[in-house]
This record gives sequence, C-alpha cells and structure tokens, in this order.
Amino acid sequence: MNSAGRTPHRVSIVIPVYQGEHTLGPLMEEIALLAVPTLTKDSHEFQVTEVLLVHDKGPDRSDVVIRQLAAAHDFIRPVWLSRNFGQHPATLAGMASSSGDWIVTMDEDGQHDPSDIGGFLDVALSQGSQLVYADPVNSPPHNMLRNGTSRLAKWVFSTFLTGNSDGVFQSYRLVLGEIGRSVAAYAGSGVYLDVAMGWVAGPTASCPVRLRDEGARRSGYSTRALLSHFWHLVLSSGTRALRMVSALGALFALGGISYAIYLLVVRVTTDAVPQGWTSTMVVVLVSTGAILFSLGVIAEYVGVAVSMAMGKPLYLIVGDPKDGPLGRRGHKGLGTS
Repeated sequence: MNSAGRTPHRVSIVIPVYQGEHTLGPLMEEIALLAVPTLTKDSHEFQVTEVLLVHDKGPDRSDVVIRQLAAAHDFIRPVWLSRNFGQHPATLAGMASSSGDWIVTMDEDGQHDPSDIGGFLDVALSQGSQLVYADPVNSPPHNMLRNGTSRLAKWVFSTFLTGNSDGVFQSYRLVLGEIGRSVAAYAGSGVYLDVAMGWVAGPTASCPVRLRDEGARRSGYSTRALLSHFWHLVLSSGTRALRMVSALGALFALGGISYAIYLLVVRVTTDAVPQGWTSTMVVVLVSTGAILFSLGVIAEYVGVAVSMAMGKPLYLIVGDPKDGPLGRRGHKGLGTS
C-alpha cells in the first residue's frame, strides 16, 4: 500500500516454458525491476507480485533453470506439468494458479518486453477493457513464410470465421484476473485460448509494442504444429463456417429450382433442349443443394456439441466492476490526490 493508502494493481505474469534454458534468466532480471510498486506513463501504480513459470516438459534444461530462479527470487512460482501439453494448456494452467488483479501472458524467448506491461495497464484502465492484446509495430522475428502464413490465417479467421476484424490475437496479452481464472476453470480440451476468452470478455483493446529478437534458440513449432494450432483455432471459432455451408446449400437448391423452371419453359416453347437434359440438370442441382443444406444443418448440431465439449459457458457471473481493478481507474500516482 502506498503513502496515499491505495493498493497497487497486482499483476501475475504467466510464462509457459518449453525451451527457456538460455532466455529465462535475462527475462527474469527485467521482470524483477517491476516486482516493486511501479508507475505507468499515465501514473497508475502496479506491481508484479508473482511470475508463474509453467514447465511444459521441453527438451532442454529449463527445469533446472526454473528451480534456480525460484530459489533466487521470492516472486517466482514454478508450475510443473506431468508432460508436454502445449502452449495454450500450459498458459491455462498458469492462469488457474494465479492470484493477481491482472494476468499477463508472455513468451519465454525474450521477444516480449516486460516494460510494456505498464502500457497494457494504461490501455485497459483508460478504455475499461478486460482484455488487451499486444499490437506489434514491427514484424515478428520469424522468416517471411511463417509471418506471411500467420497473417493469412488471422485474416481468414477474422473475415470468414468470426466476422470481426478488430481483434488481433497475440500471446502477449493482459486480462483481468477474474476473467482469466474463470476461463482456465471451464475451458475444455482442444479449445483455442483466445477464442475461449472472447466468449466471456467484453470488447478487447490493443497496445502498440515493439517485438524483440528471440533468444538464441530454435523455434519449438514445426510446420505440423503450426497447422495443428490453426486447426484448433478453426474448430473453436463457432458455427459461422457451418452456416456458410447451409447457405451454400440453400443457394444451390434455389438455383436448381429456378433453373428447372427455366428449362421447363424452354422445353415447352422450343426444341432447343436435348432429350433428357432437363430432368438430369434439375435432379443434379436440386439434389446437390439439398445435400449441402442437410450437411449444414447436421453441422450446426455438431457445432453446438463441440462448443459444449470445449466448455463454452452460457454466462459468467463476476463481481461489481466498480469494486474491482477497473474501478480503480482514478487511483493514480504514489501519494497523489
């Protein structure tokens, strides 16, 4: 508590660790500077009260480094997973173990600058947002092919699967602690983390950041892993794509009926239509439309079942926002009025 009797915003940092043997040490040194009450540019006060290092059973000696860091810093809390589950499950495990007013998730490789956390908090408090994503002003430090396919995947998702072009998913994000822990409690197997948070969080915001070069390590994502990552995103995105199949089927059926009427008129008035052509085309078009429409209807039911299996809640009860971290928007400065 500061001299004005106000409690700083408590921030929990969750870092899934797969290959962090050489990058975790320098990253923790940067975060240690924020483990004391710190002012943002907008004079909001926050403090990193815990860093949850979730060991995801990687191939290097990250576990040894985590133990050494936990012994050296009181704010570091290791979270040990039984096997390698992947980035999103590991992140959810860390969020479930957190206790802060806010949760920041970031990568282990040093690509994300901890000094940007204050900017995230300023954006969240100024816009009243429960979820803030990093908005990189430079290209990620990957090869052109990976960056290009990543942008394409996000465009496909925002344009065809959700119809919302505002949100840009990033692993560097700040979420209200209550929301993050609730998501970790109900999210099912295979769910894409950002989609799950979008189920219950209000409108998202973004904070400009500059990505740094990754540490001296090889990426833990193979082409197969990246494709699997995108497929989880598609499966978690809801039934918009399935409705497109239904609409396409209805369009085919309508087109088939219209074309059938046209061919019948032509057949009656002229001899321009070959024998058997009319009935063949009518059957093909109408049947194709009916099949596609039926598949779309069935897919809708499957989509509902998938949403239930992934843990999509009907509602989420939270505390009065005025009594929570977002209600402290006016609490600025150390000892200011």
